[in-house]
Amino acid sequence: MRSCIAFFLSAFCLTVMSAQDSLQQPDLKYLEDQFYVGLTYNFIANKPQGVNQRSLSYGLQFGFIKDLPLNTERNFGLGLGLGYGYNSYYTNLQVVELEDGFRYQLLDSDLGVKRNKVETHLVEVPFEIRFRNSTPSEYRFWRLYLGAKLGYVLGGRAKTVTADFKDSFYVTDIERFRYGVMANFGYNTFNIHVYYSFNNLFKDGLTLDTGEDLTFTPLRIGLIFYIL
Repeated sequence: MRSCIAFFLSAFCLTVMSAQDSLQQPDLKYLEDQFYVGLTYNFIANKPQGVNQRSLSYGLQFGFIKDLPLNTERNFGLGLGLGYGYNSYYTNLQVVELEDGFRYQLLDSDLGVKRNKVETHLVEVPFEIRFRNSTPSEYRFWRLYLGAKLGYVLGGRAKTVTADFKDSFYVTDIERFRYGVMANFGYNTFNIHVYYSFNNLFKDGLTLDTGEDLTFTPLRIGLIFYIL
């Protein structure tokens, strides 16, 4: 009986020790940075004369990126993902809904406007070329991810709020297909995110009520966080 107990105890100890050794061994096929969450401040480049930003124009993004290492050290590779993005643009550009479309004009300062914005909800497909100095056992490392992002606008809405009324409606003049370049750089948890759109937020050929072209190019700068 004692021999059986000793045998099982020995076998159990060997199993535990083997499990501990396996846990301590680095994973040579590790993957990094497959989930992301980002928060940005949204700038507007190439905006029409007289259009100014107001309040806090912000963006939120999150999603999954498949990590695809291309070398043995797994510190160089690609990333291809799918995510969601929300972006708001607070300006003095007012969108007025008409029976046959929309009119774009600068806000009248006498209206006492509290909030005036255009917002979009998107499905996004990020593609990255990934450089990092990670190792199988080191979870804090520098990263530089360069790439592009495609997007499709699920819905765009304009909203104006004054002391007397509130108006909100969908804007079909927003260009649904989005594309631009991006860069993510940082160490460990905190990383800088920059995205510049290659196309206008609104469809081509639109003008303000003054006749000036309605140019409105998004530029987003903020923080992005990667996990797992």
